[in-house]
Amino acid sequence: MTRNPDGEVAGLLLAAGGGRRLGGRPKALLEHRGRPLVEHAARVLRAAGCARVHVVLGARAADVRERTDLAGCVLVDNPGWAEGMGSSLRAGLASLAGTGARAALVSLVDQPGIGTAAVARVLDAYVDETSLVSAAYDGVRGHPVLFGSAHWPGIAATATGDQGARAYLREHAARIRLVECADVAEPYDIDTEADLRHLE
Repeated sequence: MTRNPDGEVAGLLLAAGGGRRLGGRPKALLEHRGRPLVEHAARVLRAAGCARVHVVLGARAADVRERTDLAGCVLVDNPGWAEGMGSSLRAGLASLAGTGARAALVSLVDQPGIGTAAVARVLDAYVDETSLVSAAYDGVRGHPVLFGSAHWPGIAATATGDQGARAYLREHAARIRLVECADVAEPYDIDTEADLRHLE
């Protein structure tokens, strides 16, 4: 079966972080397998079945545009990126308004251990605009997360600081479909110098 044949689910990649704990190196530009991390993450979304991918940029956005190949992606600038992930999530969801997308599959640029297999599982759980799906690792909710468009206003209203959609998901925990992905992915983040060992 072809995943997402009508393009109802858009990929939304949050890649605006400034890498404060990495000496101010934007995570989007960290190298992984010979190319910037943001390229790797965008390719994963495409390979999993997201024909439309919106990438939210922030820290050194001009450098990211210049030094990466994100052809075919919609690049969304978030001037308020320093406020935290919440502002990037709001900017990304706003950019999808009017595109025909009925859900957003949200992934983070600094999780290269989460590949196509996990993203595809979450995408396969999409039903309609009321869908609320999350990858889980040994039963613990993680990324990527799929938000049906019916949830976007509520998420945008509560996404502040570095919390992202955490408050909204807590409030709607009973409605979230968890998709176990621990057998195909590792949900580590690239946050500190020590975490750079995960990059190849």
